[in-house]
Parts: sequence; C-alpha cells; structure tokens
Amino acid sequence: MQMIETPGQILAAMRQKNPLVQNITNFVAMNIAANVMLAAGASPAMVHTKEEAGDFARIAAALTINIGTLSPDFLSGMKEAAKAAGEARKPWILDPVAHFATAYRSAAVEELLSLKPTVIRGNASEIMALAGSQSSGQGVDSGDRTEKAEGAAVALARRHVCVVAVTGEQDFVTDGDRSVHILGGSDLMPRVTALGCSLTALVGAFVAARPDQPFDATVAALAMFAVAGEEAALAASGPGSFSPLFLDGLAALLPETLDAKARIVA
Repeated sequence: MQMIETPGQILAAMRQKNPLVQNITNFVAMNIAANVMLAAGASPAMVHTKEEAGDFARIAAALTINIGTLSPDFLSGMKEAAKAAGEARKPWILDPVAHFATAYRSAAVEELLSLKPTVIRGNASEIMALAGSQSSGQGVDSGDRTEKAEGAAVALARRHVCVVAVTGEQDFVTDGDRSVHILGGSDLMPRVTALGCSLTALVGAFVAARPDQPFDATVAALAMFAVAGEEAALAASGPGSFSPLFLDGLAALLPETLDAKARIVA
C-alpha cells in the first residue's frame, strides 16, 4: 500500500516540529501519556477545564480527547475544545474508552462524534460497538480480536469521514478506502496502565506534524509504538521493568530504524 511518506520521515518531521498537543485525558493516563509524548519528541499539555479548553485548542497543533474518567466538567471541556479545534482547522483524535458501558458515556461519545474527529482510536470492542455491531467488551477491556472489527472500522471511517485505528495484538488502520495492519508490540503492553491511552496522545503528535496526512501519520504513530514495545520487551522481566525500557526505546528510536523495523502489511 502506497504511503506519501514513510513512518520514519513522519517521525523526523514530528520531532523537528515538537508539536504542542492538548490532551484531555483521564486521571490514570495523564502522567504516562505526557511521558510517552516527551520521550517520542512532542510537547504535551493536559488542559481540560471548559474555561480555557477552547482557547487552548486554538493555539495547540492538535487535540486528543479520551473519555476514560468522564465527568460533566470534563465533558464540557471536551466539547469546547473539539468545537474550537474544528473552527481553527486543527486535527483532533477521539478515544471512546468503554463508551458502551453506560448510557451517559454513550451519549457523550455521540455528542463528540458530531464534532467530527480527525481520527478515532479504540480497541476492537469499542470500534465495533461504535459502528453499531455486537461486541464482547467488558469495561475498558476488549473481548474481541482486531480482525473481527475490521469491517466495522471501515464502515465507521466512511460514515464519519475520518481515520479509524483499531489497536490490539495487531493494529488496523483505515480511512474507509486504504487499510493496513501494523504488527509488533509486546504482550506486556496491556499489563501497563494507560499505554493505550498514551498511544492516542502519540497519534495526536504525529497528526499534528502532518495534518494533511492523517492516515499516514496514524500508521506512523502506531508503528513507532509497536517497534518500541517489541524492543523493550527483549530486555524486560515483567511489566514493571518494561515501562522505563519502553520510554527509553521511544526516545532512542531513530527514523531510519523505525523504517527498517516497522512491519506494515496490507
């Protein structure tokens, strides 16, 4: 599948720009997401209150929204930021964490979807449920494999005219026309709190660097995560030692190494 730029080229562009990315994410993820972004080469800001979220979205290069620890105040900030990002033509990424768990979460995600995200990133169960398919998710955990969600992801991308990324044992990215799989990572990654949420933030950084190429940028972000995770697992003895090795791996990953080790297949 032809891409405009390689993942390594987009990584180099992201590091050169050091984009300021606004992340309205959950309490569990704030610290690790910020560290992941700093290690990769971006500049994170965790600005969420409605009194300033919209103003900040206008000056940030991109916005990410994660509904993991949703509350009325957080939701108000999310909507203000997403509206402002749209008005300023800034890309924004939606992570619909466990949106199917309660009526409140489902309604919140419907409101956010109406504000036209550039990218939607979720696990297989979240993406299937968002597309209206039956899923086996339980809370924040996916009960479905990535390949089962591929058709739903394509339909969702076409319906909302956006990029959809399904992440899991392997990743799947589609814009409704083009689709690829990204292989790699480690089975230690789901055993570290909020790495999936951190990936959403990293997608924001890559899309900030290439706002006109959200598909390629999303693929590049997922490939970087997969390669760094695979490398960190080689020296890790468990999830505790994996975390710092993963951050070090993100920081040390060179663009040419990413291109050499990324496994992207149709």
